[in-house]
Amino acid sequence: MNFLITGAAGFLGSHLANRLAREGHQVRGLDDLSTGDPASLDPGVHFTRGDVNDRPKLWTLLQEVDCVYHLAARVSVPESVLYPREYNAVNVGGTVSLMEAMRDVGVRRVVLASSGAIYGDQDVQPLAEGQTPRPRSPYAVSKLAAEYYVRTIGTLWGIETVSLRIFNAYGPGQHLPPAHPPVVPYFLRQAVRNGTIVVHNDGNQTRDFIYVDDVVAAMVAASTAPGINGLVINVGSGTECSIRDLVRLVLDVTGSQSNVVYNQQIEGGVSRMCANIALAEKRLNFKPAIGLKDGLRLTLERDPRFRP
Repeated sequence: MNFLITGAAGFLGSHLANRLAREGHQVRGLDDLSTGDPASLDPGVHFTRGDVNDRPKLWTLLQEVDCVYHLAARVSVPESVLYPREYNAVNVGGTVSLMEAMRDVGVRRVVLASSGAIYGDQDVQPLAEGQTPRPRSPYAVSKLAAEYYVRTIGTLWGIETVSLRIFNAYGPGQHLPPAHPPVVPYFLRQAVRNGTIVVHNDGNQTRDFIYVDDVVAAMVAASTAPGINGLVINVGSGTECSIRDLVRLVLDVTGSQSNVVYNQQIEGGVSRMCANIALAEKRLNFKPAIGLKDGLRLTLERDPRFRP
């Protein structure tokens, strides 16, 4: 098959692109390199630097493409609070630009990388796709808006669509910015250096951590699975883990002597988050294969940044 992946040089995009290329597919990648690294891509991926709002470039890249994976997005929740206009321009505007270009060229399927963040605080766990979203950040709002645009435009223009609400993905190569880094690579980096690990709030807040290879498996399945047009599907491990438990696992797999500090002055985000993955199991034949402890070990082994 012929694929276009937007955001191809990012964390999830590069893992997806490399797997598809290794399987013999023709893979084109588009990324503006605001956070991505083209060096992470397999030589078999045909990479183009560019903006997802560049319609003429999209028209060229979409020729003879069977399926588009739309991963290009700004992804920092705290940053989105400061720059909501930019998040709307990229995450929403870029999605609409892509859908228009797909209509013009005649591409018939798109898989959108959405986020479990759109659920916000919910009274019922695990989180099922039918629950009313309660987004708490401009980032979450932008991903929810992208879902609606993809499904609505797809219905109007005859494009098959599926939105995957990806929960807390982690693994080797995850971007580690100096401000507001994702929790797993931050904890691992601090642990291998025996540095202090700072936990927001009391650490009792829970998340659903899923290893990158499992996310990619779900995304690959979504490109050809029948009967999923218009669906929103959770992609998580289906296991709830507190941040305190994550710290204990990180210290265990690294053998670290790091001190752990709980900063009660910083909000820890939503109190609970765990994915109901029954729909993914049914529609994508999805079954997470890598538990959190094994995933942390694999991340340490495969990412040179975490070698002491």
